[in-house]
Amino acid sequence: MVIAESLINSVRIFKLQGHVNIMRQVDMTRLNLSDGTITKMRDCVAEEVPLKITINAAYSFIIWSSPMQFKELAVGHLLVDDILRSVDEIESLTSNEGKNTCNIQFKSSVDLDERLKNRRRGARIVPLIKESTSAYQHDEKIFVVKSDLVVKAQVILDGIAQMNEKAKGFKETGGLHDSGIFKADGAMVAFSEDVGRHNTVDKVIGQAFLNHENFGECFMIITGRVPGDMIYKAAKVGLPIVASVAAVLNSGVASAEKADISLVGFVRGKRMNVYTCPQRIQL
Repeated sequence: MVIAESLINSVRIFKLQGHVNIMRQVDMTRLNLSDGTITKMRDCVAEEVPLKITINAAYSFIIWSSPMQFKELAVGHLLVDDILRSVDEIESLTSNEGKNTCNIQFKSSVDLDERLKNRRRGARIVPLIKESTSAYQHDEKIFVVKSDLVVKAQVILDGIAQMNEKAKGFKETGGLHDSGIFKADGAMVAFSEDVGRHNTVDKVIGQAFLNHENFGECFMIITGRVPGDMIYKAAKVGLPIVASVAAVLNSGVASAEKADISLVGFVRGKRMNVYTCPQRIQL
């Protein structure tokens, strides 16, 4: 007996934050062990596509992501990888959601070859070059955040409530992560959903960067686990607070200590765990 057979039948398109977010409807069979029933029904699943990012029509790489906010993802990824350093370095930025492409042209004054040669290599897949006692290999060159930002704990909780209201894709599929960047008063300045939790961080950083936000006056909330490479991204742009509804990892704690970032985990209900730099979070 075939218990479940998934056949892609149609595409539903939702408008979210001005972007097209594609989720597919599929057939599925739900098994309920409590009452012994088998029900055939339709379900919505998150879409994942290979985004091809091309720089100066010469260098290309692919990131698997949700088919939305391609420009923000490209800019955020290049920024935290130290390939892009200023909005003013961008000559042109275009994307094609139908073809899953994004093209960025740097101004002629930028020595792209030199930056690519010296770029941070592989945040998530790192070749072992030398022995290290660091929990995260790039800790020795992590940026130290200089910020006097202080945020009330309730503002962080309210920020999560704002994200929950905007998380249309997660509500439909359960298969997406979310990230948001907020001001100290709780005003949201960037929001993203994606199948990859690292992608959501790149997207909100890219969105805030393109809007010329001062990262030192903002904090970031994510929905996934927090490893060291997530803290590296925040430190690179100067975000002083990173909070998550999920767990933090030991590499995240170690990197946050070195970067002087306030790391907050398990933000749920009326409680949260502050692992580093607690002085920035007030009751």
